[in-house]
Amino acid sequence: MNILVTGASGLLGSSVARALRDEGHRVTTLQRRASGVAGVRDVRGSVTDAAAVAEAMAGQTGVIHLAAQVSMAGDASGFERVNIGGTRNVLAAAQDAGVSRFVHISSPSVANAGDSLVGVPAGPANPEAARGEYARTKGHGELLALGADSEDFPVLVLRPHLMWGPGDTQLTERIIERSRQGRMPILGSGAALVDTLYVTNAVDAIVAALEAVTSVHGEALVVTNGQPRPIGEFIERLALAGGAPRPKLRIPVGPALAAGSAVDAIWNLRDDHEDEPPLTRFLAEQMSTAHWFDQRRTREVLQWKPAVSFEAGMAELARRYR
Repeated sequence: MNILVTGASGLLGSSVARALRDEGHRVTTLQRRASGVAGVRDVRGSVTDAAAVAEAMAGQTGVIHLAAQVSMAGDASGFERVNIGGTRNVLAAAQDAGVSRFVHISSPSVANAGDSLVGVPAGPANPEAARGEYARTKGHGELLALGADSEDFPVLVLRPHLMWGPGDTQLTERIIERSRQGRMPILGSGAALVDTLYVTNAVDAIVAALEAVTSVHGEALVVTNGQPRPIGEFIERLALAGGAPRPKLRIPVGPALAAGSAVDAIWNLRDDHEDEPPLTRFLAEQMSTAHWFDQRRTREVLQWKPAVSFEAGMAELARRYR
């Protein structure tokens, strides 16, 4: 097949493009900088540029749409341009090009209003209740994708949850680096159960979705390892695997939530901060509430199960850092 992967300069997108190439597919990637994946057709550009999207889309059979603006903070207009407007461009171009399978990568945050999620299936996206601009705009983008679903244009949505592993800079390296600096907190008891997803399992699930979408479509699936762990244990294990000390900073949940709200209110007004805030209300909620999901429907639809367990993933991460 001819397959377009958007957002292939990131770890997940480039890994998906590489896996599809290795299966013998003809892969095109669309992103603002080089994907770094040998043997694929790279188109440089943003999903906000309709002309670049049309160029990349020409002749494609399938699309995996990963491109997104991902951050804990930032101006709302930037998230809207990429996560909503960009998704609208990709969907329109795919329909015009006669694409016959479309996999949209979303996030469990689109259906999380800050409460605990305990063994639940993927709920409907609720952008107005979602926490933060990333979740809100990804929710709108998911609704656009599902709204385009039809028998002639089947769409399947995957929501990978807390992906980690070697090469991941969004979660893994941030936790390891902040632990090394003594700035990685555990909120409350750290006992809230969360499920996570090892990076190669995420890749396998997305590749499986490209096949599954022709028979099951028009729905969203959360993808995890299916092995919930206490959030404190998960953070500590990542830190230790990366050669950092075990986090010792403990913050009560109430003050952390209040501090996160304060950061939300002032962060984007400053020009002298680092790329990501140290804490947000959404992050404090994620670190103090349970969020793990029933994986039966996901595995049934995708005909997939994780090949790398939580323990094996941690061992591999430690080996890479050594």
